[in-house]
Amino acid sequence: MDQPTLLKNIPFKKPQTLVDLVDYEEGQVVSRTFAQNPGLSLTLFAFDRGEGISAHTVSADALVQVLDGEATVEIGGQVMKVKAGQVVAMPQGVPHAVTAEQRFKMLLIVVRPPVQLQVPD
Repeated sequence: MDQPTLLKNIPFKKPQTLVDLVDYEEGQVVSRTFAQNPGLSLTLFAFDRGEGISAHTVSADALVQVLDGEATVEIGGQVMKVKAGQVVAMPQGVPHAVTAEQRFKMLLIVVRPPVQLQVPD
C-alpha cells in the first residue's frame, strides 16, 4: 500500500534551490505551500517591495527564515528589520506583521500543538 505524500508542490528526489521555487510578481505577494496539516505548515513567499501581511494573531508558533531581500517584522509592537540569512521566531497568540522593505522572500514554518485524540470512556 502506498503512503500518501506529506509534501506537495516540490519534486521528490531532485535537489532544489529554495529561493528559486517562487518568483516575484509586481504588486503581489506570491506563495507556494509545501505542507499543510493540523500540526505543520510550510509556505514559501515572495513579496514585492512594499507588500506585506497585515497584523494578525494565530494559535501557533511560527519561524520566518529570510531567503532574499529585507523586510520589517513587527511582533507584539516590537519592530525589527530582517535580512537574508536571518530567522525570527514568532510566538503564538502575539500579533505579528511582515512588510517588504525591498523585494523579499521567506520560508514560513508554522508549528501547532499536537492533535489530542479523545478516547471514549
